Amino acid sequence: MSVLFTTERLTVRKFAAEDFEDLSEILTDKDVTYFEPYETFTKEACVQKAVNFSKARSFSVVSENKVIGKIYFSAKGFGSYEIGYTFNGKYQGRGYACESVKGMMDYAFHNMGVRRIFAEINARNTKSIKLAERLGMRKEAEHKEMFPRKENENIFDDFYVYALLKKEFEAKI
Repeated sequence: MSVLFTTERLTVRKFAAEDFEDLSEILTDKDVTYFEPYETFTKEACVQKAVNFSKARSFSVVSENKVIGKIYFSAKGFGSYEIGYTFNGKYQGRGYACESVKGMMDYAFHNMGVRRIFAEINARNTKSIKLAERLGMRKEAEHKEMFPRKENENIFDDFYVYALLKKEFEAKI
């Protein structure tokens, strides 16, 4: 499998179709997928999703031969990329997301010619906001009442855009 980079505790690599079992632990968890722009998956649907991820800009975060998270990384034009991250609930709170996303940023800025990385985050997703701020990202925008809540389509949530430029990342290293 194609390794992108390693950190002290983790390996980040391209997704493989064989990752579907570990992926299903992430995507079938309603708490983990609550703020994602998609519904919670069935275990069966994760088989096809792993195949799709293996062909896209999604990466597995691996600890001790287990996929514990995924990083979405997609070009949006002019050297700007969107980043997203989802981690197995059993592995949250241990610094794995920060370690792997920081590694992804470093790799992208220094190996892919990326100029700017941004994340769109639901304003109620305090864990993701804290992670973005810990990574040195700054709040760039606030979109009022952007998307409906999953449990009530009559209530619309605000979204923040957090971003980091390559020169800002390098100044913080």
